[in-house]
Amino acid sequence: LSSESNGTKAFRRFAIHGDTRATGKEMHGKNWSKLCKDCSVIDGKNITLTDVDIVFSKVKKKSCRTITFDEFKAALGELARKKYKDKTGEEAEAEVFKLIEGKAPIIAGVTVTVASPTVSRLTDTTKFTGSHKERFDDTGRGKGKAGRVDIVDTSGYVSGYKHRGTYEKKVNKPTVGTKE
Repeated sequence: LSSESNGTKAFRRFAIHGDTRATGKEMHGKNWSKLCKDCSVIDGKNITLTDVDIVFSKVKKKSCRTITFDEFKAALGELARKKYKDKTGEEAEAEVFKLIEGKAPIIAGVTVTVASPTVSRLTDTTKFTGSHKERFDDTGRGKGKAGRVDIVDTSGYVSGYKHRGTYEKKVNKPTVGTKE
């Protein structure tokens, strides 16, 4: 068996599934169960989820919560002998390795947005009124903090000063007809 055919890639893919800190060298029981489900090792008759958990507990070290690749191969071998009772040990292991070869975790049940008329009516920003209308621009994109907070104009020394920028014009009036 080559290094790919004995399930190293599948082991690595399932080992890092759902864990950002995983290195791919060890697999948790949760990911072991997922591998067995997604790759159809569990058939409901010969092998159940309970069998998978028992085999995991049997092959892992006492103080560990994870299994290494060698322990993974031993666990699959044990499940293979139970699943394919009519075949020899090596033939059964080859069959189980064929099941997991090249597989990756199946991501199902991901949250999907619902396009119901109620939701679309409630999220249509063109129908917003009052202060909520101020939170979005013409395209319907949020303005962020500018849409939530009244931004105070602090440009003058008195709030609400209406003749901003006129002081320089008043002080430096152009004098007509005088020479300097």
